[in-house]
Amino acid sequence: MRLKFAPIFISILCFACLFKANAQTTDTLSLTIQQAEDRFLKNNLSLIIQKYNIDNANAQIITARLFNNPDFSFSNGVFATQVPNALSEQSIGLSQLFTTAGKRNKNILLAKIGVQQAQYQFFDLLRTLKYSLRSDFYSIYFAQQSAAVYNQEITSLTTTLKVFREQYAKGNVAQKEVIRLQSQLYSLQSEYNSLLVGIDSTQSEFKLLIKATPATYVKPVYSYDLGSKTLVASTPYQKLLDSAYTNRYDLRLAKSVLDYNDLNLKLQKATAVPDVSVSLNYDKLGSYGNNFIGAGLEFNLPFFNRNQGAIKQAYIAIDQGKTQLQNQQNQVESDVATAYKGALRLENLYNSFDPQFKADFTHLIQEVGKNYEKRNISLLEFLDFYDSYKTNTLQLNTIELNRVTSLEQLNFVTGTPFFNR
Repeated sequence: MRLKFAPIFISILCFACLFKANAQTTDTLSLTIQQAEDRFLKNNLSLIIQKYNIDNANAQIITARLFNNPDFSFSNGVFATQVPNALSEQSIGLSQLFTTAGKRNKNILLAKIGVQQAQYQFFDLLRTLKYSLRSDFYSIYFAQQSAAVYNQEITSLTTTLKVFREQYAKGNVAQKEVIRLQSQLYSLQSEYNSLLVGIDSTQSEFKLLIKATPATYVKPVYSYDLGSKTLVASTPYQKLLDSAYTNRYDLRLAKSVLDYNDLNLKLQKATAVPDVSVSLNYDKLGSYGNNFIGAGLEFNLPFFNRNQGAIKQAYIAIDQGKTQLQNQQNQVESDVATAYKGALRLENLYNSFDPQFKADFTHLIQEVGKNYEKRNISLLEFLDFYDSYKTNTLQLNTIELNRVTSLEQLNFVTGTPFFNR
């Protein structure tokens, strides 16, 4: 009796699993750009990992502040010739190392600069990842807008092809028209598939940034309204450059490396000064006399090793750091100039388009479809209109994407959210 119901149970189980899998693949996550940033700041694992580096650097300050532990020694006699009780001999030693020339304070300052550098690295990573997040968000949005155009054309052309096949079966249309429509449909489906592959790739990176499940399909919620047609033109270039000098954390990091190297040179020179160890000793049955107490100092004589190699390396590091800082400054200036020029060019290009063009063209293509079904226009004219509509709509989406991405690029190279929308 149990065997009789086993196939039914298995079928129900398989159906439940299939339903669950389908439910997972259709899980849609609608997000605004602000919601995406909130999830990113809360969940991004790369940022969390970098925060641990800051904690690690802070722990190094604790280590640098610690004093050296004192050394303790104890010795007890075991055997000696002509001594009746060698076990009575005991000696105790206590010594403490004192660093000189301010080595401890310099190490503390170096550790503090290390914390500062870890923080700069964190904020620079945040700047980079946020730029990737926002760029992916807009790329997905406009790619989905383009996908909607393909979907609309494919749906319309599929319907038209079905009608023409029926008419061809009745002998009312030529076979070449059916084949031409079918060829156009296959071409659109191939382009549509390539576009979907690109969307999936960008979605994968975006979901990793916000820590969304792989089965989630992200649908950006965005209204393309930047508030002004002259956002870039109305922003002085020098203001952007000054902001980059102040807020680019990779530039701050290069400056802090120079500070680190200057302080390290002082530390290496201080290392050439010998440290002093102060000791106190007790010997119960010493050779000089019973219950002997002695004190002493110990330090090395810097005749040969005066830390010459490390001092030379510190000088080289300073020269290298200056060169790196100059190179980073040049890179910042180049980044801002290039991004500003590109954003200004794209802004002018976008402003040259008629804002009503997209709506008018959409209405026109709808009328074209109706006229072709009524045989008022030829097949070639119909396909040409369809191809022009697709091409121009995709180009307009690309121009809008490039414009908003260029603004994000300016935010990125200046380290300041001038144009966040």
